[in-house]
Amino acid sequence: MCRVGIIGCGGMGNTHAGNLAALREIEIAGAADANLGAAKTLAGRFDGCTATDDAEVLLRREDIDIVVVTTPTDTHAQYIQAAAERGKHVFAEKPLARTLEQADRALAAVESAGVRLMVGMVLHFFPEYVTAKQVLDEGRVGRPAVMRTSRLSGHPRASDDWYANSERSGGLILDMLIHDLDLVRWYLGDIERVYAKSLTYRGLDHTDYALITLRARSGAIAHIEGSWALPMGSFITKLEVAGDQGLLEFDSESAAPLRVLRKPSADAAVPGVSVPESPVARSPYQLEAEHFVACLRDGRPFAVSPEDARAALEIALAALESSRTGQPVTIG
Repeated sequence: MCRVGIIGCGGMGNTHAGNLAALREIEIAGAADANLGAAKTLAGRFDGCTATDDAEVLLRREDIDIVVVTTPTDTHAQYIQAAAERGKHVFAEKPLARTLEQADRALAAVESAGVRLMVGMVLHFFPEYVTAKQVLDEGRVGRPAVMRTSRLSGHPRASDDWYANSERSGGLILDMLIHDLDLVRWYLGDIERVYAKSLTYRGLDHTDYALITLRARSGAIAHIEGSWALPMGSFITKLEVAGDQGLLEFDSESAAPLRVLRKPSADAAVPGVSVPESPVARSPYQLEAEHFVACLRDGRPFAVSPEDARAALEIALAALESSRTGQPVTIG
């Protein structure tokens, strides 16, 4: 039995706690949040789970084996580092950190302590994105040349509205579009150049819309569109990958969300690929939790390595810099 402590008891903390608790080898043993009421609410869901408003109290507990970090972005690295230094494995929400310097300190602590870290880049567990990756790897659209993604939602809310503080959250690009930046690298390989533009509605302190163009080392180009300007509760995602032999399309609003269109040939037409829409019977977050625990148990590598999480962070920070300066940014 592994005992888990949750640091950060908002929406994602509760999500991960519930998914981990569903596994027979996991016990949720502690909850920490600066808002003691939030910690008590999470702890109340699980027998024997204690609550505190001091994360250090949880981190000092010798009976805690795994720490889940679901705090505001600018604190991720410090809790990863503190947990690692106390010999605890860590699951942390994305992004890995707010800066590369923070990320590198956290990763050094993880390596030095000999513990394991997984960052929640959850698109790797959505069936439609996994199937799309398989389609690309099988060469069914040929060599990818152009990729487009769109991720549109309402502005997220938190107890102290930290998402709206770009210095803390990194805003739309670092908090939400990092999923698509990670996806592009997963599908197309390493990125060498980033250019981004962003818009702010009515003079607010946060970016409402961003458009990012990436060039992969393979020569492929990707365009990423994102918005936090939709009505609350809305969430729309789209994906398109054009190769020299066909087109892969995904639309979250379509009844058959994933299709593969091939160039006409002498062969019979290739049918579209249809996968279940998400959320599915077993949510991607549940699959992510199962993968994390199984890899710890069996000593297998995670689907998303710490280095993958750092690379996604580096691309996102380059996009933020490009958006600020109006100039492209070279990576590596």
